[in-house]
Amino acid sequence: MRRVSILSSALLTPTLLVAASAGAQAGAPAGGGKAAPATPIASEYPTAGIGEGTAQGKYNVSRWAEDWRAMADPDKRDDPLDRLKYLPLTEDGSVYLSLSGEIRYRVQATTNPDLRDRAAQRQERLRVYAGADLHLGEHVRVYGELAKARVDGVNIGAPAGNLRNALTLSQGFGEVYGTLAGASVGVRAGRQEFSDGPNLLTSVRDDPTLHFVLDGVRAYARGRRVRADVFDLRYIAYGQQGLSDDRTDGARRFSGVTFGYAVPSDFLGGSKLFFDPFVWRLRNRVASWNGTVAREERMFYGLHLYGDAGPVTVDWTVNHQGGTFGDRPINAWQAFVAQTYRLGKAASAPRVGVHLDYASGGGAYDGGTLRTASGLYGNNIYYSYQLFLTPTNLMSVSPNVSFSPVKRLRVTGEYTMAWRATESDAVYRASGAAFAGTQDVAGRRIADLMRFQAIWAVTPRVSVTGRYEHLIAKDALTRAGYQNSDFLAAWLSLRF
Repeated sequence: MRRVSILSSALLTPTLLVAASAGAQAGAPAGGGKAAPATPIASEYPTAGIGEGTAQGKYNVSRWAEDWRAMADPDKRDDPLDRLKYLPLTEDGSVYLSLSGEIRYRVQATTNPDLRDRAAQRQERLRVYAGADLHLGEHVRVYGELAKARVDGVNIGAPAGNLRNALTLSQGFGEVYGTLAGASVGVRAGRQEFSDGPNLLTSVRDDPTLHFVLDGVRAYARGRRVRADVFDLRYIAYGQQGLSDDRTDGARRFSGVTFGYAVPSDFLGGSKLFFDPFVWRLRNRVASWNGTVAREERMFYGLHLYGDAGPVTVDWTVNHQGGTFGDRPINAWQAFVAQTYRLGKAASAPRVGVHLDYASGGGAYDGGTLRTASGLYGNNIYYSYQLFLTPTNLMSVSPNVSFSPVKRLRVTGEYTMAWRATESDAVYRASGAAFAGTQDVAGRRIADLMRFQAIWAVTPRVSVTGRYEHLIAKDALTRAGYQNSDFLAAWLSLRF
């Protein structure tokens, strides 16, 4: 499974990206006495550091990353639906099928959509996923996943294909794997999720109804303490009809290599830390800054440290971005420093923390070197479900707290104060688009945001979430005509 996330998943809460421990995700019991699901590929490298999904109890945001071989034992099954997790197709059980699915229904309301003085928006979002994982012996698997997305409501505008889609092949890949020289190795090819990196740069984006997926190839090698992942992937352009209109986007190509090192557990007197250097390249033939469209080739050179050291959980990233936009050079920086402290020994103990984020800006409106940082396809609800901020031309400080007032209920709160890194550049949305006119007004302060969320894990399969946000616009927005906004949402998730 993927390294830590703030409260265990982007679906449950993206605001506290380091509150759940890596150790708990990597194999703590989760219902029925069985271990929490991990990657289906046996790996000597700790599963918390291999960049494959985020745990939600015994499930994963990325359903392909679950391992249900334990369901071969009837004593490990909690209810009749667990039988669907291991359906042997041969007498010896070497060929078997795992079925999975999810239904999520969410209602949300936003005042002053786009931070403009206009009628409130209400959206009713429905997600339906159905997946099948076919294992053909010890070295081959095929995974397929279909999804449907629907959105209704008031003032919903023109929904994109990841919010409204009659039917899509959300994932479809084959994988060959085994061991070589004592390391687990494999190649995965086809349509797939890829979230092997800092949450603010790579994410399945669980907020939209459909996940963010790519077409291409990923190869990996994992030893006891080191790993390497090499990938070459292309973006997907979602349509809104059937299976035929969700196509590979030939204009955008993402490739690179991520290394990993599992720090010895006796470091700092006992820790579970991972250190991941990465070198990535994003090629975009239709990149746009300030209305200018040109070919952009952006390189990412980064370091990522994450995991647990006693009661402290950290997620630290620094990266430099170089390359070219048309005939202009790129020179941008980002630094994300998130940490929480557990106020007790139990995993459910209260946590307090803060994340400090910096992303450079400049050059988009005044020419010369382009210093605007790119957030790639990171977790676009990290700052706000209203999608009003992104790690481009941004400085922010976000203290937060998380606690469980009663069993199975987790409450979080966060207060974010945000500034522009460069006053002559615009304020940017999660989509990467600028708030029009903000580049022409004075003022560093962007906004303050208050966020609260409560998650009730009714059963391992059922969760209910409620969320409220209030954005207080500051000078950089109000001087360009933007206003405050409120967001209120509730959703029900059913998984099997």
